[in-house]
Amino acid sequence: MCSELTRHKSGSQWRNFYGRFKGKSLSAKQSETLRVEFAKYSIKNISWEENPQRRKLNLSEIFDKKQIWLEIGFGGGEHLIHQAKLKPDIGIIGCEPYINGLAMLLRKLSDHPCNNIRLYYGDARNIFDVLPKSSIEKVFLLYPDPWPKKKHHRRRFVTQEFLRPLHNSMKAGSILRIATDIEDYVRQTLQEAPKAGFRWIAKDASDWRSPWCDWISTRYELKALKEGRVPHYLTFVA
Repeated sequence: MCSELTRHKSGSQWRNFYGRFKGKSLSAKQSETLRVEFAKYSIKNISWEENPQRRKLNLSEIFDKKQIWLEIGFGGGEHLIHQAKLKPDIGIIGCEPYINGLAMLLRKLSDHPCNNIRLYYGDARNIFDVLPKSSIEKVFLLYPDPWPKKKHHRRRFVTQEFLRPLHNSMKAGSILRIATDIEDYVRQTLQEAPKAGFRWIAKDASDWRSPWCDWISTRYELKALKEGRVPHYLTFVA
């Protein structure tokens, strides 16, 4: 059990968060869109303040018994919306700690609503706490923060602190997709994912060099391609 010194004022176990919550200040219009639209799409009872007992979410109520997918770190939301429109019978949770990315997505949703999307703004570890075991059928981790310095590799998502609870939330046989343009991120992913129970299903090089058939390039990928970096598309089974 954690002592008071290792707990946040909310009562949660203290977790260091590495990354940005906020970039440039939002405009008045962005702030208003964020306020109005986020209320339509947000999932309640994920944060420690709302759910200190860490009760599991009732996903059947949230998504009306749909199959559920999860995108971790959706950036500007291009891929999230793309998948939601391709699969209107699927419920998709988007998790993002960066408020500017959230604002970009909500601006898109204000123009083109997607009723099968729900959102959480915050640290992905909080949603792992409250997802029922074996409840998620597909997960996307697309161009996560690379933390290029060796001393910062432990901050990457592909560590056991993140991968083990993620695996616990996924159904047996479900799919984890990871896209990155950083070769060392590939190395660490292939080293760490099997320890958490994931199996890489590539048969030959074309499996990780070619994007998935339902893929849409994100803004980050287009930037990487322009700068000469090579995308890698990794598929794992839970």
